[in-house]
Amino acid sequence: MIKQITVNEAAKLIQEGQALVVDIRDPASFAAGHILNAVRIDNDNIQSFVEQSDKERPLVVVCYHGNSSRPATQVFNQQGFDGHSLIGGMSEWGLTQPVVQE
Repeated sequence: MIKQITVNEAAKLIQEGQALVVDIRDPASFAAGHILNAVRIDNDNIQSFVEQSDKERPLVVVCYHGNSSRPATQVFNQQGFDGHSLIGGMSEWGLTQPVVQE
């Protein structure tokens, strides 16, 4: 079963510096707005992220609406992470939490 996390729960973990955040959206969407310190992950950099990241920290996986992040979370969990899919994705996050633009 894929763990899911609410925006408020994720924000708390992120603000406390506990969680890693990965964003699986396309580059333009990421640049238009993402969670502070999120890392955009795609097929080109996933392997290096998996190898270099602290698997002891909770992982929050973010997409557009919380749908694509569920199977992506499963992939990260198979690599040893404690991953959580963000319910509602960035569309939900942006309603109540700050968004960083590049």
